[in-house]
Amino acid sequence: MQGFLGPDLVATGWRDGRPAMLAEEAAACYAEAVRTWGRAHIPADADVEHFNCLAQRLIDAADADALPLFGGWRAQPVPGDDPVGAAMQRIHVLREHRGACHLAAVRLSGLSAREAMVVNLGVEQATHYGWREPGPAAAALIPRWQRAERLTDELQAPLYATLTARQRAEFARLVDALTSARPS
Repeated sequence: MQGFLGPDLVATGWRDGRPAMLAEEAAACYAEAVRTWGRAHIPADADVEHFNCLAQRLIDAADADALPLFGGWRAQPVPGDDPVGAAMQRIHVLREHRGACHLAAVRLSGLSAREAMVVNLGVEQATHYGWREPGPAAAALIPRWQRAERLTDELQAPLYATLTARQRAEFARLVDALTSARPS
């Protein structure tokens, strides 16, 4: 989620990437990389067809207002002849939805993206993600982080309410199966 990356890292990427490739080409290449990763890592016995049906229902039902990265990824074509790659791409699209909701929740909770990165991942990882000299998280930030997590769940709830309770349980089981880290 770009909103959690350090501003210098984002600016450098945009500036240096423009001469190399158009944004549309970069998105297509990234989508192909996501699908390739999925083909290499999603277990062969996973029910990707059922996952794809449920995931697409969620993607179609999602509100993209104020979620531009999600909206952009939702607009990327998903190949019909690659169900495993398509499943991974849909996981990515839903991840962008959650990430955008989480960024909004972080801000509503009174945290900056930098503070959230430090609280969640620690100083070393925050530095890795482009934040300059982040200090350790103050203990007072922990309740804000916990509030952001709750708000993220609240922002996601209407989306998942579009599925029946049985479908939500099936979707959770399928996500676990697809992300079990057993190479296919």
